Amino acid sequence: MRSFEAILERARSLPLPEAVLSMEEEERGVPRDVVLERMLSRLREMKASVVSVEQRPPRAKLVGGEGELLESFKRSCSPLSGDFVSLACSISMKVAVGNASMRRIVACPTAGSCGIVPGVLGAYSRTNEVSEEELLNGLLVAGAVGAVIAERATLAGAEGGCQAECGAAAAMACAALIQLRGGSPEAVFHGAALVLQSIMGMVCDPVAGLVEVPCVVRNGTMVGVAALCADMALAGIRSTIPPDEVVDAMAAVGRALPSALRETSEGGLAATPTGQRIARQLLAEAPRLD
Repeated sequence: MRSFEAILERARSLPLPEAVLSMEEEERGVPRDVVLERMLSRLREMKASVVSVEQRPPRAKLVGGEGELLESFKRSCSPLSGDFVSLACSISMKVAVGNASMRRIVACPTAGSCGIVPGVLGAYSRTNEVSEEELLNGLLVAGAVGAVIAERATLAGAEGGCQAECGAAAAMACAALIQLRGGSPEAVFHGAALVLQSIMGMVCDPVAGLVEVPCVVRNGTMVGVAALCADMALAGIRSTIPPDEVVDAMAAVGRALPSALRETSEGGLAATPTGQRIARQLLAEAPRLD
């Protein structure tokens, strides 16, 4: 899937999830039933990846318990971000900590951004009466957004910064939410575009080269961006720049980012005095191979 416009054209005669399935079958030769089976498997794996620290202590070096802390705060008072976003955030951070702890996750679209789509889908399923089929349709639409970004830009932080990982995941999550709320195909893709233009230029700066800081918290914050942009698109707000052009701009910005801000841990938070101290400390603690 090369463009949102092409998907929209197909969706003039088919519901959006069916349009996505027909294009996948046509372009990649994968039968519709096989695509559905694979996506359903991923959806169930996402659900299983939400593991609490209390259930299984993390093996991560710098993170652990962020989701549980937010849940505890939510029980003690009304969160400013609202019940849905705070729940999605806690789920998202649990999954991201799971990734840092070498647990099984779904790279959606990458391991570093693995908590965002499960966060919004998990929170939506817990706060709404929704069938597995409806969640699957949301995931199909999210996958279409990811496919276009992959074709026109990149999903790799090493190529495009974190806008290509957590940014793309947030755009996918936003699309899924709009689909779940009955939004039009146009709203789906404009919502994704609103997300991308809001986080354009976001750098990839993992402290000590680990997918932990700021990655776990970033997974959590991106669900808020996804939810708010979904509300905007459902309200009728549209991206002035066409969605395909927004993705093209994101690709150009990613290419313009210096290598220090593209997953090398040479810039951003990784280059701060504390970030450097953590990196030295972890290196000193690492077992010697000689």
